[in-house]
Amino acid sequence: MPAFDYDLFVIGGGSGGVRSARLAAAMGRKVAIAEEYRYGGTCVIRGCVPKKLYVYASQFPEHFEDAAGFGWQVGETRFDWQALVAAKEKEITRLEGLYRKGLENAGASLLDTRAELTGPNGVRLCATGEEVTAERIVIAVGGRPTPHVDLPGHELCITSNEAFDLPELPKSILIAGGGYIAVEFANIFHGLGVETTLIYRGKEILSRFDQDMRRGLHAAMEAKGIRVLCEDLILAVSATEDGRRAATTKNNGTLTVDRVMLALGRTPNTEGLGLDKAGVETDARGAIVVDPYSRTSVASIFALGDVTDRVQLTPVAIHEAMCFVETELRGNPVSPDHDLIATAVFSQPEIGTVGMSEEAAAKAFPAIEVYRAEFRPMKATLSGRAERTIMKLIVNAADRKVVGAHILGHEAGEMAQLLGIPLKAGCTKDDFDRTMAVHPTAAEELVTMYQPSYRVVNGERA
Repeated sequence: MPAFDYDLFVIGGGSGGVRSARLAAAMGRKVAIAEEYRYGGTCVIRGCVPKKLYVYASQFPEHFEDAAGFGWQVGETRFDWQALVAAKEKEITRLEGLYRKGLENAGASLLDTRAELTGPNGVRLCATGEEVTAERIVIAVGGRPTPHVDLPGHELCITSNEAFDLPELPKSILIAGGGYIAVEFANIFHGLGVETTLIYRGKEILSRFDQDMRRGLHAAMEAKGIRVLCEDLILAVSATEDGRRAATTKNNGTLTVDRVMLALGRTPNTEGLGLDKAGVETDARGAIVVDPYSRTSVASIFALGDVTDRVQLTPVAIHEAMCFVETELRGNPVSPDHDLIATAVFSQPEIGTVGMSEEAAAKAFPAIEVYRAEFRPMKATLSGRAERTIMKLIVNAADRKVVGAHILGHEAGEMAQLLGIPLKAGCTKDDFDRTMAVHPTAAEELVTMYQPSYRVVNGERA
């Protein structure tokens, strides 16, 4: 008889879990994957995918306004929140079906249940109480919005999980947070006609992003009509007699709105997972501690994606899963490469970025060159919209290598993906200069900024 019920047991049906299970099963390994909610994880069900669909929906009012400058007359418009929610649900259900089909076709066993560890090789299926064993176990349970139970009235607030399926669109909303989730939802709700306020305890939104991107987006959001309150926070939330929410703030009095949304970070989903029974080490935040090959403190147990709190991005979890399979099942040790990851903030306008910010590069290198362009995008010349695009290249002066690229503007995320390739390849500014421009495009600025806007030497602008 085999020593274990399964060669591999995966806990969590998100991007990292599904990829590892599908690849392992396709190799002929006996694989089971357990998911207590819906396959696809945060990204597909209540994250990246529905968020991008809502971003598209929220952009149409500006498209309608811009049309007039190009000779189009758009008639009366009306937005149906329930129709958007239903369309979103139909799409994510379709995608979940594809995830399930891919696993089934590969030969994996799908278990619709919560699963918890009972030991280094043991898993309990909570739906039935059955215990199974596996030679290897992968934990890929992701994270959840931090509930902030210390905030009085936190139970009266929503998170990004609930924001997608509100029974009706609020007339006003207060969003707490300054990260990409808070910023993206502020733009979504505003675009859908909601009176929107963003409150953040820091000096500027989007910490760790390049300062020009942060300031440029802040200004653009305020110009649209989004109220941004920095260096402030919510002290308590209470319900009013008419069912609204009264948020007491530190510096701006009491703000009464229809909804309060907390977007103040995410927490690894390790509570009640049985990690202590198996001897799996976690850090102070509850994230599973792993080595460069996604191995936990227990030789038979591995962890991927957000539950490890390394880089909380869907493509990273998928990459970590592929590296796990290559290392453990194919005998070819490959560790995930977390350097120079291109990313995007789907705000309006978007931010696309890869590599070091100007501030980080100035600390890392004795001298850097900053190439910066700010201009009105071509579309705005006829639409009349007073928006600005900002593009920056950060160059290490010693070897001319481009160490950072940052864009604020339309389709910035698409450009960031392509910029990730030359930066990953170690291209220099001279390589950019030798590249012919595609005209007329906004992206041509990236290869036509021939002279540095300024230099930073020993941390000081020269």
